[in-house]
Amino acid sequence: MPAASGTLVRWLPTGREGLAAMMEAVGAAARSIDLEMYIFEDSDVGRRFRDALVAASRRGVRVRLLVDAFGSFELRYDFFQPLIDAGAECRRFNPRELGRYTYRDHRKLVVIDRELAFVTGFNIGREYDGDGVVGGWRDLGVGVTGEFVPPLAEAFAGMFGAASFRHRRLARFRKHMVPQQVPLGAGTLFLLSPGRERNPARESLAADVLRSRLVRLTTAYFLPPRRLRLAMSTAARQGAKVQLLVPGKSDVRMAQLAARGQYSRLLQAGCEIFEYQPAVLHAKRYLLDDVVYVGSANLDLRSLNINYELLLRVQDPVLAAEGHAAFEGDLERSRRILPEEWRRRPWWNKVAERLAGFFLVRLDARYALRQLYRLRESRRASRRGRA
Repeated sequence: MPAASGTLVRWLPTGREGLAAMMEAVGAAARSIDLEMYIFEDSDVGRRFRDALVAASRRGVRVRLLVDAFGSFELRYDFFQPLIDAGAECRRFNPRELGRYTYRDHRKLVVIDRELAFVTGFNIGREYDGDGVVGGWRDLGVGVTGEFVPPLAEAFAGMFGAASFRHRRLARFRKHMVPQQVPLGAGTLFLLSPGRERNPARESLAADVLRSRLVRLTTAYFLPPRRLRLAMSTAARQGAKVQLLVPGKSDVRMAQLAARGQYSRLLQAGCEIFEYQPAVLHAKRYLLDDVVYVGSANLDLRSLNINYELLLRVQDPVLAAEGHAAFEGDLERSRRILPEEWRRRPWWNKVAERLAGFFLVRLDARYALRQLYRLRESRRASRRGRA
């Protein structure tokens, strides 16, 4: 849908439709294809994408592909050899042997000819090639043209250049490795990255929650920072309608348990919580009146503090209305969590929720921060050695 400054943002309402649109764009590319993906799977859909990229490279298109080494760890290293033989550049982000596997490139981005971009929550794999009702996981994304595309292309270039995390090269790309926000006439692009420092995406989202009357948040993994959780509770107590859509079926059982450990306080504040039933819910869609956030970031500590993520913020009544309509359709396929029912759940469920929350909040985050400290110390030692 149209936004300011000639920018067009349109929903990719399911993973199947999104993957088809991306494949069509790859087939039509004339100059360049930049593809950044957390998971690239050796499956029918993965091989179709690889073959389409090979064909594009052979017709003279510059193809650069970046996958995360941890997210795509099951992908054998010779899978992309036909693409390399065709002249494309293929890299893996933060290879596991470097010992910093905690920090992952969780972005899902395709940029075509620096004119069209896809920002999604879905990866390239069989689970995402469906509608989330009859088959496959429930997921979505957006296609973008206009002024969002150049900074997205630059964001890809930064991650592609820093993929190996070699210290002597890292300084060249340091501006891409800290939390950023790129304000544009059509909205804001958030480039999330590891660190303790102020996170503009997290702060913007919390502020929008507090100022909105209708808050509808869809996330695959829900373990929000304290400030965002308080913003949701405060908004509900002040009369806003706050609805949270989370998985009833999850691919990460511990994350689901930790999320359920957050329900009681939110229900007490007046928030409404729904669990999606037909399939695994993997979407990231945040609707706040006529403001839309969409991208790769979940509402959990890993997305908002540790991983590299992309998130678009667009204020557009038409785009938001379409998002609200899709949200309502998802609610029809969801089970509402009622406060009185939730209070009566077995005690062993409560214990499991606490243990899962402790692991994901305390251990995972602390380990990640310790790795970040070691990385910074290594950078300082490298600079002292060059001096």
